[in-house]
Amino acid sequence: MSVTPAETVRAFLDAVRRRDTDAAMALISPSTAVNLHPLQVWDGAADDIRGLVASTVTAFPDLRLTEKNLLEFDDVVVAELKLEGTQAADYLGAVNQEKHIDVDQAWRFTVTDGLITGIDAYWCQNQLYRRLAVKRLDEVAIVGGAA
Repeated sequence: MSVTPAETVRAFLDAVRRRDTDAAMALISPSTAVNLHPLQVWDGAADDIRGLVASTVTAFPDLRLTEKNLLEFDDVVVAELKLEGTQAADYLGAVNQEKHIDVDQAWRFTVTDGLITGIDAYWCQNQLYRRLAVKRLDEVAIVGGAA
């Protein structure tokens, strides 16, 4: 009995919800094509997804990833998601200020033979930064130290 593309994507999302980066990555083809549009990562690779998943589960120990919609079209699956949690570590250049976020996202997955072979992820990076209380986009991280 073969696994459908939607089941593969749900297994990936479930692994992220469990904060299990290795289990999530077991469903990603080593040669996957990755585009993380808000991060300006185009023609990326599996390591880019590993980095995003690892930093997300580290920064948000109370992570809630809600699947609002999941649509399957042959080997393509589109997931409408909501990412929620309270920041507990630096995230995507924003210093931890213990802010709660809720950010809507859309991810497009291509699945071949039970593995995710393509990912296009979209969310509003400005909305994410506003939720994390970033005041200036030209100086996202606040760096301390001696002058």
